[in-house]
Amino acid sequence: MKSISSRDNPLYKELRQLAASGAARRKSGRTLLDGVHLAQSYLQSAGRPQLCIVSESGCAHPEVAAIVAQCDAQRAQCIALPDALYGGLSQVEHGVGLLLLIDVPQGKLPAALTQSAVLLDQLQDPGNLGSILRSAAAAGIRQIVCSPGTASAWSPKVLRAGMGAHFLLDIVENADLEACIRDAEVPVLATSSHAQTSLYQADLKQPAAWLFGHEGQGVTPALLACATRQIVIPHAGAMESLNVAAAAAVCFFEHMRQRSND
Repeated sequence: MKSISSRDNPLYKELRQLAASGAARRKSGRTLLDGVHLAQSYLQSAGRPQLCIVSESGCAHPEVAAIVAQCDAQRAQCIALPDALYGGLSQVEHGVGLLLLIDVPQGKLPAALTQSAVLLDQLQDPGNLGSILRSAAAAGIRQIVCSPGTASAWSPKVLRAGMGAHFLLDIVENADLEACIRDAEVPVLATSSHAQTSLYQADLKQPAAWLFGHEGQGVTPALLACATRQIVIPHAGAMESLNVAAAAAVCFFEHMRQRSND
């Protein structure tokens, strides 16, 4: 394993830029996975990373050592950093000292949606996005389509919130949602507090695309008008609405329940 000890090392400078800058990650088409769980999920589902980065203290961690050995067996380059330099790359406090540098998988949008999917319109919060990806994967939904203005799906914060779900999904970013909805061969369902049909009254026995929007403004009116149907999630109490990630999870699992009982 190669050791790097200088902040002026060109590779370290490149990694520091990727860790700090979403623009750098988008331009290079690469991102960093932080921690054992994400690394294991990637290695199980996707294959060989570009680079395995370990802190000096992390080398003593048994799970980290096992991942380093796996990367080495795949002939992926591994480097060790002093803890101080490693801290300049990781956004996780008290982490185990492991990062993988990977190429961002490029999702492919089908000509028309024929299976269940999630359409995200300018969703802003990385935690919400990661949670929705995690719930979608758990509910057996594979296709994720994000509009321009949606948080970057492959940012470190979204990756941590997704807990490995990314590698079970086909994620397309910067897509034309209006065209996607227009060409869809499955119904497109949007939640709205003004809808008349309850989620639990709706027939969800067939595939459907779920449309969710910005945390504050919701789905844009133009896209909402394109939806096949608007659905309300009944809830008690004085709260006007649910958090978008919670609403998505409720919808996905009601959809899964109805389909499994069909």
